[in-house]
Amino acid sequence: MIQYLTILLDAQIARFDRRDERGATAVEYGLLVALIAAAIIAIVGFLGTDVKNAFDSVENSIGGSQG
Repeated sequence: MIQYLTILLDAQIARFDRRDERGATAVEYGLLVALIAAAIIAIVGFLGTDVKNAFDSVENSIGGSQG
C-alpha cells in the first residue's frame, strides 16, 4: 500500500511543472491593471476640477452654451 501511494505521489509530482507561470502572470497583469486604474482615479480626482474650469473658460470665451 505504501509503495502504491509513493508511486502515485511521484506521478503527481512529475505532473507539476515548476516552469508553468500562467497563474503568476495573471496575478501580475491583475496588479498592473489595478495600479493603472488607481493612477487614473487619482489623476482625475486631482485634476478634474482644473480641467472642468478650463473647459468652462473656453466655453465662455467662444460665446457660451447654445442649449
